[in-house]
Amino acid sequence: MIPFVDLKAQYGSIKGEVNDAIARVLERCEFTLGNEVAAFEEEFSAYCHAKYGIGVNTGTSALHLALLAAGIGPGDEVITTPFTFVATVSAICYTGATPVLVDIDPRAFTIDPTAIESAVTPRTRAIIPIHLYGQPADMDPVLAVAGKHGLVVIEDACQAHGAEYKGRRTGSIGHLGCFSFYPGKNLGAYGEGGMVVTDNPQYARAIRMLRDWGAERKYHHVLKGYNYRLEGIQAAVLRVKLRHLEGWTEARRASAARYDRLLAGSGVPTPSAMSYARHVFHIYAIRTRRRSTWQELLQVQGIHTGIHYPIPVHLLPAFADLGCRAGQFPHAEQAANEVLSLPMYPELTADQCEAVSHAVRNLASIEEESPMLASTP
Repeated sequence: MIPFVDLKAQYGSIKGEVNDAIARVLERCEFTLGNEVAAFEEEFSAYCHAKYGIGVNTGTSALHLALLAAGIGPGDEVITTPFTFVATVSAICYTGATPVLVDIDPRAFTIDPTAIESAVTPRTRAIIPIHLYGQPADMDPVLAVAGKHGLVVIEDACQAHGAEYKGRRTGSIGHLGCFSFYPGKNLGAYGEGGMVVTDNPQYARAIRMLRDWGAERKYHHVLKGYNYRLEGIQAAVLRVKLRHLEGWTEARRASAARYDRLLAGSGVPTPSAMSYARHVFHIYAIRTRRRSTWQELLQVQGIHTGIHYPIPVHLLPAFADLGCRAGQFPHAEQAANEVLSLPMYPELTADQCEAVSHAVRNLASIEEESPMLASTP
């Protein structure tokens, strides 16, 4: 059996370090915020090449507070894409603002910069480019449009820890960067966690208060805030993992390159790492029009896969009020119908990559020989 993600293997490699870190928190009894959180904020913001880091309880909260700190609220519009996890668009809605969606670049799966300008209106206040699957969005043209119209750029880097755009770390390129530490992420907690990074001291101060009931200090509430605090145990675990992140990232990149080599010439579309990007391969997504069949046949062979994401946000019932229609974002919709995520994690072995690739190549070759299978969804 080849799992889609193997968190047990990762824990086994750092068990002693993690157990010591958790014990340290238990001894100090600093369970909410505290020294471990402060230290992790400093270390992770430095890793991102940003001046400030504010730890929160989830990546969704990071997006929500970044928007609020930027002054986004009812009547405003925020541009992003529909090919994302629902949290990106939900966070916009939490502020009372309206998500305005544009299509993706079908090669990169990230926002199409050429589609942004026509979506800007007098109510537009921000752009959220999503560094999907670990691939940075093409940021220079995004920043150019934002600069022209005076917009805030909030990076959704929840899948892109350590990714780089033209040598610059994701999270530090726009005005604010948002990260998730959900357990399956490239840098994952043993529970939930998130962070906003920024170079702007006013944004950092506002977010620091908003995550802790709007308090400037205990019981002195300056803003109407939230209970979005990062826990000490999660920060301690993340500090351990951060020390290993670069090695784990290079292992992911090596596995992605191995998949590329093994699937070359098979006719199976593999991910495009853009020339400007250091792709960190949170997800390695191939494409096939027979996804359901392929997923079932791979499962029978003990190969677990995922789908990220099967329905673009604008076609979800929860967001019917956006007034979008099927066919409005053809690249996002086609990607949602075709992407299939192969096993990807730092501990993935060469033999496992070969087994997965062999199985995928077999499916592709069978389709060439069998019109009936090729016509199956």
